[in-house]
Amino acid sequence: MDDQQLLRYSRHILLNEIGVEGQDRIRASSMLIIGAGGLGSPAAFYLASAGVGRIVLVDGDAVDLTNLQRQILHTTDRIGVMKAESGRQTLRAINPDVEVRAVSLRAGPEQLMALVHEATVVLDCSDNFLTRHALNRACVAHGRPLVSGAAIRFDGQLAVFDRRRAGAPCYECLFPAGDAEDELCSIMGVFAPLTGIVGTMQAAEALKLAAGDAAGLGESLHGRLLLIDALTMNVHTVRVTRDPQCAVCGQFPRRTEPANG
Repeated sequence: MDDQQLLRYSRHILLNEIGVEGQDRIRASSMLIIGAGGLGSPAAFYLASAGVGRIVLVDGDAVDLTNLQRQILHTTDRIGVMKAESGRQTLRAINPDVEVRAVSLRAGPEQLMALVHEATVVLDCSDNFLTRHALNRACVAHGRPLVSGAAIRFDGQLAVFDRRRAGAPCYECLFPAGDAEDELCSIMGVFAPLTGIVGTMQAAEALKLAAGDAAGLGESLHGRLLLIDALTMNVHTVRVTRDPQCAVCGQFPRRTEPANG
């Protein structure tokens, strides 16, 4: 790091748990964010400000007036602009050190496989179950940790699925795919600050995975589901175990090699 970078990231470097070595790992990491909406916006903000080396922002929608209540990557003058491109402009303004790639499409299974292969950590900030299950399959196949978030009405969820760990569950273990996938989460109301809470926590989990060694930094939400009730501000976690009959992670051996940086 040069002098300007040492100054920019000094508050991270002052943390004994991160230091120069951890910040270097963050700078060497590549974050794949699926969805540049309510969750992807705050997650991308903090990942860019923290100095991750590369962010790939994937979203196939354009900015709409209804998005601006919670999707803080975007501004009124960008209505009609593709969200991934709008997000790229915002992130580059926050931190020009970060390489930001905008992918303006709704990625299908094959595209997700290729994108996940290049990532260090994957953040699921999508708004539909078809994408969530396809992304989980790609993460399991390539052994990439998946930080999954959701926010509907006043209810938030957060979990980390890291199949590099022995006995780890995947998203399918917790939420098996049904015969008829719906997209209710994309049409329901949502409390604006809740998306900020969940998205910011996704960024925290992703940075912990990137900054630490093979086991990550501190303790991740691996094997736990965090539940948030924004009406009462009650937060609790439940244990998540692997389904030995899982249709996804039962097909792939556990991957232990480090993800690409």
